[in-house]
Amino acid sequence: MKPINAFFTSFLLALTLGLPATSHAEVEIPIMDLVDVQGIRENQLVGYGLVVGLAGQGDRNQVKFTAQSITNMLRQFGVQIDDSMNPKLRNVASVSVTASVDPMAGPGQTLDVVVSSIGDAKSLRGGTLLLTPLRGIDGEVYAIAQGSVVVGGLSAEGRSGSKVEVNTPTAGRIPNGATLEREIETDFNQRDEITLNLRKPSFTTAKNIAREINNTFGPNVAKAINKARVEMRAPMDTQQRVTMMSMLEEMSVEEGRKPARIVFNSRTGTVVIGKNVKVGEAAVSHGNLTVRISESQQVSQPNAFADGETKVVDQTQIEVNEEQAQMVIWPPGTELNTIVNAVNSLGATPTDLMSILQALNEAGALNAELVVI
Repeated sequence: MKPINAFFTSFLLALTLGLPATSHAEVEIPIMDLVDVQGIRENQLVGYGLVVGLAGQGDRNQVKFTAQSITNMLRQFGVQIDDSMNPKLRNVASVSVTASVDPMAGPGQTLDVVVSSIGDAKSLRGGTLLLTPLRGIDGEVYAIAQGSVVVGGLSAEGRSGSKVEVNTPTAGRIPNGATLEREIETDFNQRDEITLNLRKPSFTTAKNIAREINNTFGPNVAKAINKARVEMRAPMDTQQRVTMMSMLEEMSVEEGRKPARIVFNSRTGTVVIGKNVKVGEAAVSHGNLTVRISESQQVSQPNAFADGETKVVDQTQIEVNEEQAQMVIWPPGTELNTIVNAVNSLGATPTDLMSILQALNEAGALNAELVVI
C-alpha cells in the first residue's frame, strides 16, 4: 500500500500548490449516484413493543399475546398478576417497531422508527410506545426506542356500524424515537480495496468510472472487474481514505446506454416505454370487438283447451359489434414519440397498447424487452 499512499500524498500537495492534477471530460451523473460502496450500507433493526394510551382503540380480548406482554411487563415493576386472570385492556396494542441505521452511525445518534400494529387495534393515534429494544439480524440489541406515535391516518365508527377510514391509522412514525446504543461494525477501513457495486450494471458505465478514477488518482488505481463491479485501491490511513472518498463524491461520469425495455403493470394498466425503444417496419391495425349478451324471460301460455302447461321461457339475444379499424404504418427505426402519437390516434387504451406492443414483439418488429409486473 506504500505506492498508493505516496501518490495520494503527492496528489494532495499538487492540489495545495494549485497545480492541475486531472483533466475532466464531459460529465453527466455523479459517480455516487450510480454505485453503492461495499461495506457502507444501511442496517435494519426490529423489535416488539407495546403502545399505550389508545382510548379504547387498542387490541381486543382475542389478541392473547397483548395481555401476556402487559402481565410480563408489570411483573418487572413488582406488580404481581395471577396467571388465571385475563385483563381486558382496550387501551394497549402490540406493535412491531422497525428502524434503519445509517452506515457508520455511532452510539448516541437518534433514529426514526416505524410503528405498526400486530393485533386488531383500530388506531394507534394518540398512543405512546413504551421502552422497546431494537435488535439486528444477529439478535443483539443495538438501539432503544420510546416516544409518542405520530399517525397520518384516522378512523371513526358510529353505533350504526358506519365507518370512515382515512389512510392507515394502524401505522405511524416516531421521529428521532430511538437512540443507538452501540456501533454496527464494518470492514470498510480494514480492506486494501474499495469495491463499487453498480446499481444498474453496464460495461460502459463501469469502464467510465474506472477511467475517471485513474485520470484523477493515477494509473491502475481502479479497474472494472465486470459490468456490475469496480475495484479501486485505497490508502490504509483513515484520513487519507476519507479524503479520497470525498473526492470520489465530487466526480461524475457519463452513464452507459440504457437497455430498451417496456414495462407492463397488468393490475393497474400502466405502460412505461423506455427512451431507447424502437420498432422495425410494421403495419398495425387495431379494432374493438364488442359482444353484448342480453337475457330476458317470456311466459309461454298454451291455448285454453290445449294439453299443455304454462312455462317461463328464457330468451337470449347476442349482438356483435366490431368498430372499423384503422391501419398505421411505422417505418424502420421509429422512436418512442412516434409510437405514442400513432397509438393515441387509434384511440387505444393502455390495455390495447399492451396488446399492440406484444403483437409487435411476436412479429419481430420490436427491439425491446417486455417486462410484466
